[in-house]
Amino acid sequence: MDTHTLLYLLSALLVIVGLAGTVLPALPGLPLVFGGMLLAAWTGDFRQVGIPMLVALGLLTLLSLAIDLWAGAAGAKRVGASRLAVVGAMLGTVGGLFLGPLGLLAGPFVGALAGELLHRRSVDARHLGDAARIGFATWLGLLLGSVLKLALAFAMLGLFALAWWL
Repeated sequence: MDTHTLLYLLSALLVIVGLAGTVLPALPGLPLVFGGMLLAAWTGDFRQVGIPMLVALGLLTLLSLAIDLWAGAAGAKRVGASRLAVVGAMLGTVGGLFLGPLGLLAGPFVGALAGELLHRRSVDARHLGDAARIGFATWLGLLLGSVLKLALAFAMLGLFALAWWL
């Protein structure tokens, strides 16, 4: 197998792992997708995909990083979540990785709920309802962020493919 083939395979692997990273919080999804595309463009001496397209793809990657920072906090802040709820959502997301798809869905909610309850130092019915609402809003923000990042990933793949074959 020649060097070009190996580099193209590595590019494809980076893109695939990056796509998984758009929904798995432990992986830098779109930066890996961009890295794979950059490696493929470089391997082809930038003949198929030039610098202007790579700049556009890089800007979309930067946008994805901004979405990452904004998404979880937006849902939480909108309903008045405490800092502990936001931290709890992030920890719940990471912990959920080890519990499979159900853990990925429930982890952020459970983490935000626990964080908010710790912040309020009470588990009475009123606080539990408020904490559940905050947990749900935080989870919804993270879900929206994942959907937006996935849409960006497929837009980037489409732009790259268009540049490659035109």
